[in-house]
Parts: sequence; C-alpha cells; structure tokens
Amino acid sequence: MSPMGHPLRARTRPGATCSPPFPRPLRSPAPRPRVRVPLPREHPMALAERDIPIIGPILHKIIGTRNERFVKKYTQRVNAINALEAETRKLTDAQLRGKLHEFRARLDKGAKVDDLMIEAFAVAREAMDRAVGIRNVFNPKHNFDPSALPSAMRDLYAATNAEMDARPPAPPEGEWLGNNDAIPGWMQVDIDPALYQAVRDLYKESRPPFRARPFDVQLIGGMVLCQGKIAEMKTGEGKTIVGPLACYMACIERLRVHVVTVNDYLVQRDRDWTFPYFHALGLTVGAIHPQHMQDEGVKRNMYRCDVVYGTTSEFGFDYLRDNMKRRVEEQVQKKRQFAIVDEVDSTLIDEARTPLIISGPAHEDAPRYELADRLARHLVEKQKPWQAADDRLERAKLRIKGLEGDLRQTRDKANIPKIQSEMEAARNDLPRLEAERNQFTQYFEVKLERKQVHLTHDGVAEAQRVAGLGSFYVDENIDLPHLLEQSLRAHVVYELDKDYVIMDANDPMTGRKQPSIVIVDVNTGRPMVGRQWSDGLHQAVECKERVPIKQETQTVATITIQNFFKMYKRLAGMTGTADTEAQEFHDIYKLDVVSIPTNKPVVRRDFDDMVFMSAKDKWNFIVDEIKAFHDCGRPILVGTTSVEKSETLSKMLMNKHAIQHEVLNAKQHEREAHIVENAGHLGQVMIATNMAGRGT
Repeated sequence: MSPMGHPLRARTRPGATCSPPFPRPLRSPAPRPRVRVPLPREHPMALAERDIPIIGPILHKIIGTRNERFVKKYTQRVNAINALEAETRKLTDAQLRGKLHEFRARLDKGAKVDDLMIEAFAVAREAMDRAVGIRNVFNPKHNFDPSALPSAMRDLYAATNAEMDARPPAPPEGEWLGNNDAIPGWMQVDIDPALYQAVRDLYKESRPPFRARPFDVQLIGGMVLCQGKIAEMKTGEGKTIVGPLACYMACIERLRVHVVTVNDYLVQRDRDWTFPYFHALGLTVGAIHPQHMQDEGVKRNMYRCDVVYGTTSEFGFDYLRDNMKRRVEEQVQKKRQFAIVDEVDSTLIDEARTPLIISGPAHEDAPRYELADRLARHLVEKQKPWQAADDRLERAKLRIKGLEGDLRQTRDKANIPKIQSEMEAARNDLPRLEAERNQFTQYFEVKLERKQVHLTHDGVAEAQRVAGLGSFYVDENIDLPHLLEQSLRAHVVYELDKDYVIMDANDPMTGRKQPSIVIVDVNTGRPMVGRQWSDGLHQAVECKERVPIKQETQTVATITIQNFFKMYKRLAGMTGTADTEAQEFHDIYKLDVVSIPTNKPVVRRDFDDMVFMSAKDKWNFIVDEIKAFHDCGRPILVGTTSVEKSETLSKMLMNKHAIQHEVLNAKQHEREAHIVENAGHLGQVMIATNMAGRGT
C-alpha cells in the first residue's frame, strides 16, 4: 500500500511498470514478478470537482457542481410530491393520522425509506397546511370572518365551530402528551376537507396565520435533513417548518427525534407552533427546559414524546445527570437516536470543544476569598507601571509589523525609503523600551488567549509579605496560591458586561432575589442563569464585584458538545452559513452540506466591509449612518459583539442624535420576544449583541 492508503497504481502511468515498494532481499527464493497496473480512467464528475483550469469550469457548466446535482435530484422528488397534492387533499383528518401506521407497516414488510419518502412528504405538507395554517380560522385569537366563505361553507363552518365550542378541554396526556395546559375544543375536532379547500380558495398565498403550506425549497430542506445531511438555508426561509418535515420521516422509522435550538424561548415557541402539525400526523411533541423551569417528573413525560425540542446544553446535561443515576428507571433521556440541530455551525463547530460540566460542592470549610481578592487588587496596582511599559513595547512591535506590511504592499516606490527609515527607527527604539520595562517588577504573567494568569516569584514574595502569614506553600496556607491566581484572573481577564453580567436572581436557599454573577455565553451572547465557573473562579468574580458569594464547586461529570452529538445514531442540521465549514463537517461528523436555493430571488444588497483607522472614527460613522437611515423611516438593526459595546453605542446615539431605540443584550433577554416583535416597524432602531437564533 502507498502512504495514501491506495494500491501502487496510484503512482503509475498507463502502460508503465511498478517496482516493489521495498528493496528486494539479497537472497530471495524466487524473484517477484513485475506487475503491470494500468491507472483507472477518472470519471468526468471527479475531474469537475477538482477545479482543474479550463477543464473544471467547462465540466461544471455542462454537468453542474456537486451541490447543483444534489438539488436537481431533490427537485425531481418535489415534483413527484406536488403531483400527489390533489389526491392528498381529499384525505380526512383521521385518514391523515392513520398514514403513520400505514407507512410503518409497509416499512416492516420490506419497503425502503426512499420508496416512502415522496408519499410521506406529501402527507406532511398537507398536515402542516391544515394544522398550523387553516385550522386557525377557528382560533379565537385571529378573529376570522366566516362571511368571506361561500354560503354552503358558512353553514359547515358554523356547525364545526358549534361542535368545537361544545367540546370540553382535553387533559395533556395520551395523544396530547407534551402540552403544559389543557387542549381547547377548537384544536380537537376534525374538519371537513371541503372546508379546508374553501379556505385555500380564499387565501391563495401561503402566509400566516391562515396558510402554512411548505414551499418546494422547504420540502428539499426536509429531505436533506432526514437523510442525515446539513441544509444550508438563508435567514427567513422558514427553517422552523423544515425541521418538523424531517421529523415525520424519522418517526416513520420509529426513531426518537431531538430538535436542538439555541435558547429556551425558541424551544417553547417552536414546540407550541408545530404541535398541531405533529398531532395531525398522530405524533406527540414535547419541550425540555432547565431544572429551575421544569421538574424531573415533567421532563420525564416530555422525553416520552416522539419528538422533543430542547437546547444543546439541556440535552447534554440530561445525559450527564442520567449517567449519575443509580438505576436505569430513574433516567429521563435514555435514547439518542436522531438529532436535528438548528444553527448547526454555531453548535457543532464554534462550540464543539465547549465542555458541559455538572459540578458538586468542593469544600466543607469556607476558603479565604476575601484575602485572595485583597492580595489580587494589591498586585494589580503594583504591576501597573510594568504593564504600562509593556504596553508601550507591544505597541512598538505592532507598529513594526504594520510597517513591514506597508513595505510589502506599497505601490509607490518613492515611499519605500521613508517606510524603511521609520521601521529602522522603531526597531532601534525597542532596546530602550525593553530597558524601561525591566526597571519595574512583573508580579504575574497574563495569557489572555488561554484566559490564564500565573504568579511570578516576585508576585508570590510580595503577596506573602502583604498577607503576613508566612510561606504560601506550607500547612494551612497551601490553598492561597490557587485562590490568588483565580482572583487575578477575575480582575485582569474576565470583564463585566462582556464575560458576565450582574443580575438579580433567586437564591436557591432562601428563594429571595439578590444580585448575582450570571455568565454570558460567548457564542450566543445569552445569559446562562444558574451556571457558574468552577474551581473558585466564580467566587473570585463575586468577590471582585462585591456580590454575595456562593459555595465553590468542583467538576463531577463533563462531556464536550462534539462528543455528545457523536453519540447519536443519525445527525442533521440547519443553518444559514454552513458551506464555508463544509470540510470540517465532513471530516469531524461525516456530514455533507447541501446549499438550498431561496424560494424567491434575493433582493438584498451586500456591501463591502469598511475599515477605519481608529475605533472612535468607526463608532462616530455608525451613529451618523443610523441617523441617516432613521430619518428615512427605515428600520435598522445594529449588531455588536458584547454587552459593553451595545450599551456604549446606545449612549452615543442618545447623546449625539437623541434617537429612541431598543437595546437587546444579555441584560434584556426577558423582553426579547417583545423587542423582536416590534423591530421591523417604521423607523425602529435596535442595537443587539450577536445572539444566535435571533433571525426571525
């Protein structure tokens, strides 16, 4: 075998001969025969994928790219689904629910999943249109006017509505499992297919609240998911509908499906919105939430449903908690068969190595957090002269790198001597700056990229002198070096309104609200209520911010997000930006990415990035740009990378132009639904952090 794992023919030309890969022994009993191995002819499609100059583009033009061939194949299936639509519309609600058992029976008799896919998706499309869309004509919230219906249909509407009003609320059990409240009558009664058709004739276009017919591209997305691939769909293309379409096909295969969304608000919203669809197909759907929102008995019932909505962290923590149970009967999750991950690039790539950690009490005694905090403040103050000198040195090194870049990229040769002169002067100044820095003492070393701080020998000596307790490395003082390094991390690495916020939260012991440190998820920008850093770091931050100190914890069980999702038998995902990480998805998870075209041509214009010489210039330009668009009455969304920056921009906008606006960050997450609801109105301005899953 060759080093690439292929036979030797990979290194030969047609008609050439191969020598043995190793030298022949001096005393061989018989010479090895010379083998003639022809190189196999490459398939034209393989050549096309290689982007060979001239040949590659020509073949792409003739046979299309790999993604185009995928989409073409799925489009043929969509055409077949559309051909079944008229026939499927004739089915009653009971017949639609019964299709689940029919498909399962055919599967048990030897039918293949692909053979059932077209019929299954035709049924799923009809169920979505009926249950999530047309049935809302009976929903009191939407105030449907039945007088718009034909006279014959008005009588049918009145009779059906009377039957619904007479039906008592149904308890959330059995076929209604997964609901938190009783089910009203308007959701229980079957509707005549003729009435469904009358509403379709009234509302031709699929648009909420009275129509929810999945578009062709959404059917393609559903088929991509149910085959264990990643569907790349642009924002606003309706991924909320795509996931449930794939769930039905998986449930036909008797797989338990976990639909993973990015926050608890979307978990409950998406579950409640799609619940009528799942019930119309004879399925149950539940939603899981953190322990402070949902007790274990309710969560166990949710996991009994065919489809379960939840966040990545909650599915992962339930797995860890199950592994800590003493008996199988006490476990709640049990099976991990099929996961559909929303914002899959954020979850499986950006957060892949993020550990999910369950912690337990670390000490019976109370560590000396206040002493460590006092020492940390002292060392931070003592290091300021050294830090200022080091900052000047780092700026000089950064300037030299910038000049080197200018020298390489300058087009005006006349500028080269000037740049070289400046670079030489900057290099000559480095020894002086280093000498200035060395006049001062470094008490600790900071590694921001690793979020670490380490004490130097001088730092330990100074801390021991200030503490007056003798050596930190004997007897009862042995814990102080660790506590001091954690306090230094809290002061110089972790920042308020970026890594954490201060919010009022319920104390688990007293139940009263008190100021607490709440960690902000760096990937989603959302507050993680109830979570805390381990090994004394959380307590160090609490001591820094002068809030009540919680008991220190240590790791009891942990798993990374990547390893958790690898335990599922089948994995799929949706996002608006997956194609750029297609190689990583394939290498790590063996997942293919299919880019699905939009339902309508994109009219949005994308402009090039703008780069400013200073942050001040950038923020002033943004504020003026907001003013210009606001004066035109256009709604504006401004994205920032941290809570601090969102609030800074908010103050600048009010001080300079007095424009009313909303700020959506980790501090306002409870008002999220209300803020997002009004975001697109005339002249509305919203400043938001980069919180995943906040598209539509």
